[in-house]
Amino acid sequence: MDNRDDGFRQYISDVEGNRRRLAGLMRRPAETVDHLTIYQYTTRGGEDLFSVAARCNIPYSALASLNRLSGPGAMEVGTKLLLPSSPGLYIPADFESDIEMLIAAARLTSEESFELKINSTGISQTFYYFPGADFTPTERAFFLNSGFMFPLKNFRVSSTYGMRQNPVTGNIGVHRGVDLAAPEGTEVFSTAAGVVTEMGTDPVYGNYIIITHQNRWTSLYGHLQRFETVLQSTVRSGTLIGRVGSTGQSTGPHLHFELRQDGRAIDPSGRLR
Repeated sequence: MDNRDDGFRQYISDVEGNRRRLAGLMRRPAETVDHLTIYQYTTRGGEDLFSVAARCNIPYSALASLNRLSGPGAMEVGTKLLLPSSPGLYIPADFESDIEMLIAAARLTSEESFELKINSTGISQTFYYFPGADFTPTERAFFLNSGFMFPLKNFRVSSTYGMRQNPVTGNIGVHRGVDLAAPEGTEVFSTAAGVVTEMGTDPVYGNYIIITHQNRWTSLYGHLQRFETVLQSTVRSGTLIGRVGSTGQSTGPHLHFELRQDGRAIDPSGRLR
């Protein structure tokens, strides 16, 4: 993204032209679609959604919706981003994530949109384009909320994150998650959208599930009575994945829940909503 680059200068020119069309006294959304071009950019170190959007003079909501991002955050070097030359929201026809479903429910039946076919890395996707649209306050708050939902609806916190005496072994050590006590068989839900990347049985965690989320986050659910999902399943926030149990190193029915980023356990208490 350098003004000395001919491709980037052309992109900025396209964005300015489409902004003028949308800002005219008579909005001409169809004309904007006729001038819409999708560019591709490979990210460098230290970039995030907001810095890229500012450099492109495009609302971050346009980049987020077109690239199917469910939240903000740093991007790995080499991430390929699609850059639209016109502001607006781009809703995929096969919407799956929570934010995609929220946007689609509010707009698909009430606002004018244009169907687009976008080919990226050899894969063709259908999007509904809403020229000039932006996140509503509710959608913005949902997107910017970096928290995770509680994996249980009703529970009692029986052990917090941090140093403690292990109730089974008596040893002093770091408890890398939180224990949520609930009756055996209580439903356990995915804390956020992601993919089930590991399932199994462990001497300590008992029956456990690991889900991989965006921005290098993973969540772990331990001591399960049984599984309600399968390996490599794509899940949404609130998808049923298992049942509370007391398998592994446990003194009673509860869920051991961990959040990890880059493999390092993080205290989840301030991130759950």
